[in-house]
Amino acid sequence: MVVSALAYGNWITHGGQVEEDAAKACVNAALDAGITTFDTADVYAIGKAEEVLGRALKGVRRDSIEIFTKVYWPTGPNPNNRGLSRKHVMESCNASLERLQTDHVDLLQAHRYDYEAPLEETMQAFDDLIRQGKVHYIGVSEWTAEQISEALRVADDMGLDRIVSNQPQYNLLWRVIEAEVVPLCEQEGIGQVVWSPLAQGVLTGKYKPGEDPPAQSRATSEEGPENIGWLLRDEVLDPVQQFATLAREAGFTPAAVALAWVLQNENVSAAIIGATRPEQVVENVKAVDIVLDADLLRAIDEVLEPTILWDPGFTISPETRP
Repeated sequence: MVVSALAYGNWITHGGQVEEDAAKACVNAALDAGITTFDTADVYAIGKAEEVLGRALKGVRRDSIEIFTKVYWPTGPNPNNRGLSRKHVMESCNASLERLQTDHVDLLQAHRYDYEAPLEETMQAFDDLIRQGKVHYIGVSEWTAEQISEALRVADDMGLDRIVSNQPQYNLLWRVIEAEVVPLCEQEGIGQVVWSPLAQGVLTGKYKPGEDPPAQSRATSEEGPENIGWLLRDEVLDPVQQFATLAREAGFTPAAVALAWVLQNENVSAAIIGATRPEQVVENVKAVDIVLDADLLRAIDEVLEPTILWDPGFTISPETRP
């Protein structure tokens, strides 16, 4: 399956940070800009994000777009409203299809690894959804190389469909996947559909050291302190401002350079962008045509190397990850 280099994602925004009319305007801007891939999840705004996306895409020729969703995080109070058991995978997928107003999703992703449900049960449930025509492909999100490898082994042993994608966090400040996940996925033919390529907006340069976050930014949203607070430290923001200067001196916006850097990784199939205004989508799409020269890449690494947050000992709460 071919996907657009930039995918439009609606974590936090749809059903939460922006009103529905603004969300629809952003989706239309994405379609107009040539984005065909749309990523969501059952847990985003507890189903509301899928509903908004479904309404925004209503009337769009279904075979002209790719719709991705996910299953794992709790979507209700019952113990069976979570995880990757057969029951929850099946029920979550059916509910997602209803909210998205479609008869199938192009990619269903395991939103996290489930240490309680047998992996064989999860993979069989995913495969059954493919056989039913409700799902075209299956993927995972934030799985380790070891977990991905085990899922591939189970699929091969049981004669099931293999996973085709992984959705990790990946950006100039967070490069964890480069050590183990990318080499394995390159070998096995799995593509990365990465989230937070702009480090939740930090790499745009709009957050300044020693200053309050801009009004109506992600950091000032209701979920802001939990989702982005760990990035709003001077030891991060100071070098990011130096990076932003380098990008502007090269004739680009910091956001465009950050996105172009992610897309230059050949294992990255798509980078997911979010937006609260249509003009953000239009600006971000420019990154697809940017080629970063070696000198600029070296200069960026020199500035950001002390800031890179990929130390295995550095952890953040899973709830802050989409």
